Amino acid sequence: MSTLTRPVVPAPGARPGRTPRRIRPGKNDGSGLREKKSLPMTAIMVVFLVYSFAPLFYLIVNSTKSQDDLLSTFGLWFGNGFDLFANIRDVFTYNGGIFLQWFGNTLLYVVVGAGGATFLATIAGYGLAKFRFVGRRAVFAVVLGSIAIPGTALAVPTFLLFSKLGLTNTPWAIILPSLISPFGMYLVWTYAVDAIPTELLEAARMDGASELRIFFTIAVKLLTPGIVTVLLFSVVAVWNNYFLPLIMLSDPRLYPLTVGLNQWSQQAQGVAAHPIYNLVVTGALITIIPIVVVFLLLQRYWQSGLGAGGVKE
Repeated sequence: MSTLTRPVVPAPGARPGRTPRRIRPGKNDGSGLREKKSLPMTAIMVVFLVYSFAPLFYLIVNSTKSQDDLLSTFGLWFGNGFDLFANIRDVFTYNGGIFLQWFGNTLLYVVVGAGGATFLATIAGYGLAKFRFVGRRAVFAVVLGSIAIPGTALAVPTFLLFSKLGLTNTPWAIILPSLISPFGMYLVWTYAVDAIPTELLEAARMDGASELRIFFTIAVKLLTPGIVTVLLFSVVAVWNNYFLPLIMLSDPRLYPLTVGLNQWSQQAQGVAAHPIYNLVVTGALITIIPIVVVFLLLQRYWQSGLGAGGVKE
């Protein structure tokens, strides 16, 4: 692995039109700088790479197996047949096609929950960054403190509160807690400080623009990388949410994919056990495809959003 990269530049005195000589790794290019290799770091990165991709490889390989092959063959290699398409068909038709119901529920929770969390975080972060008001620092301290509290610690109190309000076992029990994103608000706040010049806002106000028009026509465009970053984090968090739906929902028709697949997995236990591990594995593979697609489509935005503010002029 190389820890220093240099662009290929023409050597002094080189003839015009000739291809610049490539600098071989580990060779001195004559400028005193030398590319360094770190074998321990390369080995560590290879270990992390294998560790990261091994579960995905296991998922892909075992989704091609039948139930019998899944239990009788080596887990990290293919079985005797190729049953991927049969497994996919069974996933969407098993138990009256309830997998599609779970998929639709997950989309509802993600669109409303993650979309609402991103919108509220954008408004709150923009307000904290560009408006001065009494208690602003106190709000900032509360936001930072709330980021440190894990969601699982708040799940039981949230369940008791929603039970009093009669909202358990309804979609609102999943959507309302998902609307709160302290980390997203903090991210937008730090991004808006440098991304939106205060002079630009003052010029818009002098031209007679209202605050809402300034926000939607100027601030949102300048905050787009930060907003997409918050949206991506929120989508992943809601899509993978498991513990909160597990304690809030009792009707299987309201389950998201995470809880529904776990219910299928639990069928392998008990007196009348009916294991369908091949459908659980294939369903898990189908579940991660949308989140991977969203990640790939939005990566150019969130990379620029995370990098913004890293260098101070």
